[in-house]
Amino acid sequence: MTKKKITIPELQEMKKSGRKFKMITVYDYPMALMADRSEIELILVGDSLGMVIQGHDGTIPVNIEDIIYHVKAVRRGAPNTFVVGDMPFLSYQVSKEEAIRNAGTILKAGADCVKIEGGMKVVETLRSVVDAGIPVVAHIGLTPQTATMLGGFKVQGKSKDAAEKLLNEALALEEAGAFAIVLECIPAQLAKIIDEKLTIPTISCGAGPHTTAQNLNAYDILGIFDKFVPKFVKQYAQMGNQIVEVFNMWSKDIDNGKYPEPKHCFNINEEDLKRLY
Repeated sequence: MTKKKITIPELQEMKKSGRKFKMITVYDYPMALMADRSEIELILVGDSLGMVIQGHDGTIPVNIEDIIYHVKAVRRGAPNTFVVGDMPFLSYQVSKEEAIRNAGTILKAGADCVKIEGGMKVVETLRSVVDAGIPVVAHIGLTPQTATMLGGFKVQGKSKDAAEKLLNEALALEEAGAFAIVLECIPAQLAKIIDEKLTIPTISCGAGPHTTAQNLNAYDILGIFDKFVPKFVKQYAQMGNQIVEVFNMWSKDIDNGKYPEPKHCFNINEEDLKRLY
């Protein structure tokens, strides 16, 4: 049975009823195809593709063209799953007009909404994008695009002042029109308070169990991306090791003459073969 793509009102109703939804981060057609066949409601095409797909040390090198390319691939693979397109570094910071234009381009590529990182500094930009008719997911806590300013990939909101700042940012972003908010790498207790204070859904990415939803990266939980494994990731498989084993099995079959076998080959008509000789 083909699943039905979830809507924003349905996501917000899940918050009211206490039901959880799930958001998986994927970047390509085959992985999106698998997500579309699963019970997962949302896909995030994240700028983390800079690390997972492109091999960079962070998300800064990712540009709008990269996001568009991957959103198109994911949409083709997951027509029945709600797709969130990340807005990469410098696609929304320069001006509100440019933010609206870039957000609209991501929607035209196939996303159902965009995600914008940042707190108070992006409130008015987020408001402008929403006012233009583009749904937005906010993102606070550890914001990878500004990780250098935060001292690296570290837990945020651990002190009283830092926690209050994040709570105020969440409230401001909700007021500006965000329909959901990602809370990344913050204490579980703080995420619980934020979730209780907001009427919009909260999505935990390393923010504990008390949110409306959970988000993890497919390459992390499958054990494919192993450059580093965040503390909040639960690995359900070690497919990276399995893939290497398969590559080596194929290599050995070639060396031993076991591949290709006759069943893997195409043949020419015997009469034509004689003429060819």
